[in-house]
Order: sequence, then C-alpha cells, then structure tokens
Amino acid sequence: MTKRNESSTRVTETVTGALPEGTADPQAAALAVQEMFSSIAPRYDLLNHVLSLNVDRLWWRRASRRFDPILRRDGSRVLDLCCGTGDMTFALRRRTRGSTAQIFGADFVHAMLYRATRKDRDAQLRWVEADALRLPFPDASFDLVTSAFGFRNLADYDAGLREIARVLKPGGECGILDFSEPEGLMGHLYRFYFKRVLPKIGSVISGVKGPYAYLPSSVERFPPPQEMLERMTRAGFSQPTWTAYTFGIAGLYWGKKL
Repeated sequence: MTKRNESSTRVTETVTGALPEGTADPQAAALAVQEMFSSIAPRYDLLNHVLSLNVDRLWWRRASRRFDPILRRDGSRVLDLCCGTGDMTFALRRRTRGSTAQIFGADFVHAMLYRATRKDRDAQLRWVEADALRLPFPDASFDLVTSAFGFRNLADYDAGLREIARVLKPGGECGILDFSEPEGLMGHLYRFYFKRVLPKIGSVISGVKGPYAYLPSSVERFPPPQEMLERMTRAGFSQPTWTAYTFGIAGLYWGKKL
C-alpha cells in the first residue's frame, strides 16, 4: 500500500501505523510512543520551538484559522486529539473570539497533559487523558476534531481515522496537521536536517536520545499525502484535501464526515 524510495531501491510495505525501533506490534508501538513522549515532556515546548525555528507557531495559527466558522459558532464542540502540551488546543481557543464553543484536549501521555493543564490559566478548556484509538466519547459528539503532529504517532492510522469519524457529527470536520517529506532541493535539505542535525540537537537539549532519533523515521514512515487522502476517504470523509505548508514540510489534511 505504501511505496517508498530508499537509496534508489523501491520498497513496498503495508504500513499500519507508527512502529518505533524495537517494537513489532501495535501494542508495543503504542507503549513505546507513550514512554518516549513522557521522557521529553519537561522540555517538549522548548524543543519544538527551537527545532522548528518557531515556524511551528505559524502552522498552528494557520491550521486553526481554517476552522473559524465552527470555532465561532456558539455551542460547537471541538476535540484536539493527541494534544500534547496543548499548543494547537490553545490556538483553537484563540479563534473562538468569545463564542461558547467547548474545546477538549485529549492525550494518552499523562506528563504532556499535565503541562497543558498548567498552561491553561483560565481553566476554559477541558482536558481528557485518553487513547486516540479508544476515545471515551459517544458517537457523533463533536463538530470538529483536530490533531497537530500527533496523528503520525498512532499505532494504527486507519483505526485512528475511523475513531475520529465515529465521534464526529454528520457534516463535522476533521483537520490533521502533520509533517510530510518535500521534494526537490528542499527535500534534500529537509532530510539532511531531520536525520543529521535535529536528532543531535534534540538529544542534547532533552538529555534523551531515543525520541529524536525516532522523529525522522516516523515522518519517513508516515503515508504520503495521496495515500492519506485515500485512507480518509475509506474512513468515511468526503472529498478530503491536503494543503501544503512551508514548501511541503508540513501540511493540513481536511475532510468532512459524510
């Protein structure tokens, strides 16, 4: 299903989801991801901003603007999935502009969620410790579900899309912001930075090696845009789209539940 070019050799494999080194099944993969992000939680925000040269802030703002009509509608219910320390969740709240929209942030890494709650000084958001593949919400609970740089780490991408579709109301929207692999010269520069520079800086600042060696491999493993759009269609989303950000380094997947 997923096609990759590595060292001029074409490799075909069926990719279910994230698979950190040393894991062989979805359960082990999920546990490894949980442990990795727990280990870097204390410096997660600093590292995100340093390693992205603060471009991540622009990506969150741009993605959240896409959903202004929902966010500014009184009574809307919004879920930010795999919210980490809450940066996308806060970006969504800023776009509400005083509406009565209810915004939830969900993550299965307790250390990350704890830091998100510490940043929520007004206590206007609702934080839920939950697995993205087994959400504790009834069917058709939300008008919008987003995920920023977390969906890529799910142990089963298709199951994650189906779960998003399950908790969305008919006509509800989904927005997945995540990394991609650009082509051409930018792609060469991007891969050099991601594979050679970023892991070293991340490991030095965080004091933990594993997560920042995992990051480039997780992006490389993640389905390319066209395949993600096909997966979204199979999961029940109508005419999904992908909008590239910053030369294709990242992008927003959008879909509406049928």
